[in-house]
Amino acid sequence: DEQSFSADKLTDADTIVKDNAFAGPYTLTSYKVNEALAYAKNKSYKGLTPAKNDAVQVKYFADSSNLKMAVQQGQIDVAYRSMTPTDIESLSKDKKVKVVKGPGGEERFLTFNFKIMPYGEKSSEPNADKAKAVRQAVANLIDREELATKVYKGTYTPMYSFIPDGLAGHDDTLKAAYGDGNGKPSSEKAKKTLEAAGVKTPVDLKLQYNPDHYGQSSADEYAAIKSQLEEGGLFKVDLQSTEWTQYSKDRVVTEDSDGVYPAYQLGWFPDYSDPDNYLSPFFRDGNFVNNGYSNQQINDLIVKQAGQIDATERENTLKEIQKLETEDLSTIPLLQGAQVAVTGTNVKGVTLDASFRFRYASVTKS
Repeated sequence: DEQSFSADKLTDADTIVKDNAFAGPYTLTSYKVNEALAYAKNKSYKGLTPAKNDAVQVKYFADSSNLKMAVQQGQIDVAYRSMTPTDIESLSKDKKVKVVKGPGGEERFLTFNFKIMPYGEKSSEPNADKAKAVRQAVANLIDREELATKVYKGTYTPMYSFIPDGLAGHDDTLKAAYGDGNGKPSSEKAKKTLEAAGVKTPVDLKLQYNPDHYGQSSADEYAAIKSQLEEGGLFKVDLQSTEWTQYSKDRVVTEDSDGVYPAYQLGWFPDYSDPDNYLSPFFRDGNFVNNGYSNQQINDLIVKQAGQIDATERENTLKEIQKLETEDLSTIPLLQGAQVAVTGTNVKGVTLDASFRFRYASVTKS
């Protein structure tokens, strides 16, 4: 709305609220950064699916245990996202609430810094073939099923594709290419991969994770990954953690820095429900990951698929991209998250679907 939003600078939140800038099912009546916001039903709305409720109050919680307590005690009607697997498992047994699940677009993955990983471009012994062998050996040793069941209690599922299940182009290329070919790890295959490239073992690998941005279970997740990598004696893992404020700066490769972490944790919530949102931010030059990886063939194919109208042709291109990435392994997808909401027993209309958006308009309360 050109009457509300400035053409040459970022419009502040207070102005947006004051000018009633939106024309959807709701108007935004108040907003406090990282605290709360309030919607009111837009009585002038003429589009599809008008709101079935008169107002929505949204509150942000910094701590998942407080979020759990609030929905259990009826202080809030719906709790959405960021609860721990233990919380969800506990709430599933609580008769005072309902747990609603749906397909999720969240991804958890392991990333390699192509500059400073073992045998990386700026390491003491740069060797692209050996660096790739290290990445592939890691992929051979990861047990996603163990992470999904033991750490995340089924709130995540194993992910063997660069595009999540439910979207066009999904292809479990990693499942066939690594481990035993059926989703389980293979130390023998990892050993042969390293030996063929002339990599001495154990490989010293510094692995970093973040304890506050990607959930409290990250510590258990990466402790399990460390154990998986070290079990056969092929890797010696130095596992460390860093708070997000510093972590988000240290992890990236820039013109002035080669990054700090040779291998590290990342996660992803999609901006929109389309396969491209799992490719461009990860693998095109200048991407979100910024790990020093570049492949011109993949760059070109990502541009190509974005312009393809024919669904079959686009799906073939998407699969070709993933086949190439399965070989390169600039990242290793680990887990795909389910969407989970917990509601009071008197709440209806909560719909979690492949749009990956919470639909306020359909929610009612008796």
